[in-house]
Amino acid sequence: MTEDTGHQSGPATAARGGVTDARVAAADTCADLRAGELLDSSFERRVESLDARDRRWTQELLYGMLRRRAWLDSALSERVRGGLARLDPDLTDILRLGVYQLLFMRSVPPYAAIAQSVELAKRRHGLGASKLVNAVLRRVDRERETIPFPPVPRVESGAPRPDPIDALALSHSHPRWLVARWVARWGAEDTERLLAANNAEAPIIVRPFGLVREQLEAMLESAGVHVEDVPLVRDSIRVTGNVSLAELGAYRQGLFFVQDPGATLVTRYAAIAPGSTVADLCAAPGGKALELSRTAGVVIAADRSFQRLTRLLTNFRRVEARAIYALVADAREPAIAPVDAVLIDVPCTGTGTFRRHPDARWRLKVSDLAVMGALQRSIIRAAASVVRPGGLMIYSTCSLEPEENDAQVESFLAENPEWVLEPPPDGAVPAAALDAGRLRVLPQRHSTDGAFAARLRRTRG
Repeated sequence: MTEDTGHQSGPATAARGGVTDARVAAADTCADLRAGELLDSSFERRVESLDARDRRWTQELLYGMLRRRAWLDSALSERVRGGLARLDPDLTDILRLGVYQLLFMRSVPPYAAIAQSVELAKRRHGLGASKLVNAVLRRVDRERETIPFPPVPRVESGAPRPDPIDALALSHSHPRWLVARWVARWGAEDTERLLAANNAEAPIIVRPFGLVREQLEAMLESAGVHVEDVPLVRDSIRVTGNVSLAELGAYRQGLFFVQDPGATLVTRYAAIAPGSTVADLCAAPGGKALELSRTAGVVIAADRSFQRLTRLLTNFRRVEARAIYALVADAREPAIAPVDAVLIDVPCTGTGTFRRHPDARWRLKVSDLAVMGALQRSIIRAAASVVRPGGLMIYSTCSLEPEENDAQVESFLAENPEWVLEPPPDGAVPAAALDAGRLRVLPQRHSTDGAFAARLRRTRG
């Protein structure tokens, strides 16, 4: 008789000490996040030994829990005597994972969600902790019909109505300080659309390479893959359903790579002249360098991380990219001669990619805007020094924050009168993606990741 793993959409998973390996991987990833590791790198390492279906199940659990964390904490706080603050953070994460399985994962029977969470708590924290998890999750299961979703802020009798920003932050599970910033900029209605977009599962978008869209579409459909159109980028393809890209023949043949339309639009906006020598100084994971190579004569793909550059090279080899040369280099000290164009997709807070990186919203602090801003200023100044007279510099981020976008561009132009903002040629990108000559796409308005870019021309030496 096969042991019930508690996730019926995947195969039976080898369990350690009565706990499925998938759930152990989820809890271990949470521990990595508390230690400061990024979700993507931790997840890939922790699920490496799992089969494809269990990896998908673990991702659904982890990413979903992080997208609903504030709401889960609200539900738990009322059911944990003394509140969550008194618990070990690892035990809190076990409870969050358990409640998410109970209330959001239909493939998991309630008894399995509870029993597995109890056993996980026992293994990691002892008998007392397991009894607490058992009591709390059983209560959540009993009261599931009375737990409001979206949640309603708790208001004492006679107290004033809850702050609308508090209500948005709780119901859509985002830090209040970020919600307050966005409401001040866009208003409550637009901000709520952004928060909802951030909590949606990120789509898989692929870009054909070495063939046209229609050819790739036919190959994918013949392999049983459902495909859809993509906003703003007509030759990209959205892949839907439970599909493992790495198992597709078109992937193994190097006929596509994954890239969100927001990133593709940055390179379309750049409008590099055919045959140009281009340096992508913050190149990892490499998608923009691949796009630039379609028209450039030579692309220098540089990144300060040898590990990230190694992954980038693996992808370049898979698609048999031509005329791309990789270089380990810090963008603040680019060791190259002046070139025709430089792309700097600078490190940023990433507030435009929360749907892909749900851990980022909980990791960010207000002070990060200043820290990132200083780094961005140093990169843009260094990059400008390796653009030949008459050449281009494209500054881009995946941030929504003005301090990292318009403010950086305006500050640089004010300090460097030999540079001007130059809009792209007509038709390079859809008009809906342009704002005063700059690229600006927003998740709540364009159904893409957020992206910003400014095209800067060096008018003289």
